[in-house]
Amino acid sequence: MTQEEYIALLKESLSRLAEAERWLRRSHAQCTQIGIHDAFSDEDFDHFETLTSRFARVSDMVLQKVFRNIDRLELEEGGTLLDVLNRAEKRGIIPSADQFRELRELRNEIAHEYALDDLKALFASVLEHTPALFFILDHTKAYCQKYLPL
Repeated sequence: MTQEEYIALLKESLSRLAEAERWLRRSHAQCTQIGIHDAFSDEDFDHFETLTSRFARVSDMVLQKVFRNIDRLELEEGGTLLDVLNRAEKRGIIPSADQFRELRELRNEIAHEYALDDLKALFASVLEHTPALFFILDHTKAYCQKYLPL
């Protein structure tokens, strides 16, 4: 692939990420207003379920699509997810690979959470960690400006 084709892939993944981020921000604002309770109404539960789903989707997109597309563009393709995270840390996109690993573990917990009694703690954790994901998204967009100037 040419440099231009890699830039086009990055632009496409950033565009999709921006739309997903918009919805995540909306869900986060709604759930922040709701707060964590001992018992959720059906509507509140739906809002938190949506938040967790969007959190998982956005964290996947930034790692699997955007960070990997940056790697390809900068001829750093390949390696494990930890390699991808270490390179993102070196670029200054994420504060630390360990922090993103925490977000990734939370994403995995979302994907595999089936016990309803543990959902309150999961909802609280997602609500707490979403601002860290927003921080990473902001730094990702800033980093990519050298390839996609406004």
